[in-house]
Amino acid sequence: METGEKLTITVETTVHAPVNKVWEYWTDPQHIMKWSFASDDWHASNAENDLRVGGKFLTRMEAKDGSFGFDFGGVYDEIRINEFISYTLGDGRKVTITFITQENYTKVIETFEAEDTHSIEQQQAGWQAFLDNFKKYSELSQEN
Repeated sequence: METGEKLTITVETTVHAPVNKVWEYWTDPQHIMKWSFASDDWHASNAENDLRVGGKFLTRMEAKDGSFGFDFGGVYDEIRINEFISYTLGDGRKVTITFITQENYTKVIETFEAEDTHSIEQQQAGWQAFLDNFKKYSELSQEN
């Protein structure tokens, strides 16, 4: 019996950067292209972001060897600058990202509705890899 309740998965990290910088790195297409992939054998070849309620975003991710690629996109449902983003993916799943200021650090908590193709563990590991890559990029950008 289908209850309509979707399983959600949460991943999180703490970035050693102030929230205004973390927000910029998360939302600016120039930055998105430098971190929005799960491993070094992938890259984001294009990113578009209309950061407003009803606005769309799209990031093209591709294997560097050209063997595979896909578009990741959706529509924004709610935005509170430097605090919160929610959006709906193209397949209808919901995602929320919360940015919590902690002195000179920012905690990023991302919760998403699971899909049916991959195991929960695979989905959690994949989304965490993106978040880890975001943390690495953001902290290196802070040093430069």
